[in-house]
Amino acid sequence: MSISTRVGGRVLVDALRIHGVDRLFCVPGESYLEVLDALYDTPQIQLIVAKHEGAAANMAEADGKLTGRPGVCFVTRGPGATHASIGVHTAYHDSTPMILFIGQVPRGVRGREAFQEVEFRQMFGLLAKWVAEIESADRIPEYVLNAFQIATSGRPGPVVLSLPEDVLAEQSAACDAKPYQAVQAAPAERDLAALRDELQKASKPLLIVGGSSWSTEGCAALARFAEANALPVLASFRRQDLIDNRHPCYAGHLSLGLPPFLQQRVQAADLIIALGSRLGDVTTMTYSLLEPPRIAARLVHVHPDAEELGSVYQADLPIVAAPSAAAVRMVAEIPPVASPQWREWTADARREYEKFIAVPEPGPREGVDMAVVIRHLATTLPANATIANGAGNFTVWVHRFFTYKMPQTELAPTSGAMGYGLPAAIAAALRFPDRVTVCVAGDGDFLMYPQELATAAQYGARLVVLVVNNGMYGTIRMHQERRFPGRVSGTGLAGPDFVKLAQSFGAYAERVETTDAFAPAFDRALAARGSAVLELRVDPNQITPDRRI
Repeated sequence: MSISTRVGGRVLVDALRIHGVDRLFCVPGESYLEVLDALYDTPQIQLIVAKHEGAAANMAEADGKLTGRPGVCFVTRGPGATHASIGVHTAYHDSTPMILFIGQVPRGVRGREAFQEVEFRQMFGLLAKWVAEIESADRIPEYVLNAFQIATSGRPGPVVLSLPEDVLAEQSAACDAKPYQAVQAAPAERDLAALRDELQKASKPLLIVGGSSWSTEGCAALARFAEANALPVLASFRRQDLIDNRHPCYAGHLSLGLPPFLQQRVQAADLIIALGSRLGDVTTMTYSLLEPPRIAARLVHVHPDAEELGSVYQADLPIVAAPSAAAVRMVAEIPPVASPQWREWTADARREYEKFIAVPEPGPREGVDMAVVIRHLATTLPANATIANGAGNFTVWVHRFFTYKMPQTELAPTSGAMGYGLPAAIAAALRFPDRVTVCVAGDGDFLMYPQELATAAQYGARLVVLVVNNGMYGTIRMHQERRFPGRVSGTGLAGPDFVKLAQSFGAYAERVETTDAFAPAFDRALAARGSAVLELRVDPNQITPDRRI
């Protein structure tokens, strides 16, 4: 049916509303003024204006992680797009549904190196699942529908759409599309039967979980399947919230600095069921723990992308399926193994994990003990509290000592992107305003986007930021000390007065210099009316929980 004409910007915003977008993140630009104007009359979509395009893209990526729907970000051409590329890179590595819309120069000057012109199909070609430029306002509904389908189907990921500004101003009588429907595969009956046979023949199985877009139902099915079969469960890198870490089958996290007991556990297994996980380089210790293409154990690999299966590891049983759909079918259609012979194997794995997360005896360190801090969070925060972090050695304490209890409560980039934590925490606080949101950031990590405290204040996002201040880029310093001991070069960090910086944005702020002072300071931060920042002074020599410079 034909309808009255609309400008392209209005057609685009109407399409976003039809596809269920209720919030988008941006830094405004003159290249998409028609979109901003259409949003003025669209109260169903909240516009969150960040202070840096990199932060806006990280917020959109985090929102996609939390909802399973594409996080949406708008930036302008050239500098805006290059800044936002960090969020696209993270979304690709983390398999997060996301759509980045970029204002582009008018069609009539394309290819002439016009002001801020970039060929985005080349720039983002290897960073996104699909990159396209909309060359006619009439095709906006088609392109936007395709973007949502691609971002959410199979292995989720980012899509980039370029929007020439004259297309957004062009009149169109295009009809709207219907809402998108994400397409995900489920395991076939023969796959489930073969998986049952593999379990019955095993004596030391392991279930390694990972991937993205898990539903609450899928996570619950995962826990039931593990419990019914007494299977030890290991989380892939930064996927710890897929199962309650208090579950008797949960046995740890395949992360950086993998402890020897977990290395030995993986190497001793005779069956590995990888459910959703790509079994990437961090999870497998740069592929040394599980050496491709064939590993010693039998391998059942369940993944939503058929091209991933066999790309690194040759599985004995490859299954194309979304992890949640697979977990639901597994628990419903695979009878539990009667009296599994590996019960003691699983109990041992759990005991090793519980010993690992116990706070070590105090050593010679100065300042705040991060093990005590993170265990305090783990034991006092509500089960639905969100923990966000970026990248740095400080995250080793977070991933080791925090116990995640519910899905969608861990916001941590598997891409290893610094600066992710604060923008992600803001997105979480806006998405779930009734939950507690905590960002843990190193001093260098926090200084990537400290100005986003202004975004939190502007939109009423309540969160607590813990700035772990050791006066250095800790991860790089650790590697530097290993290779060039005593030759410190480029890794020292002179930060600002974090308390005064936070207060300048209207946040509550304190400096914490001893371990005993943390708990009462954290209570005061939680009670603050808006956001709060606690600067934790830690021992610069304590480079990891177990190692000192």
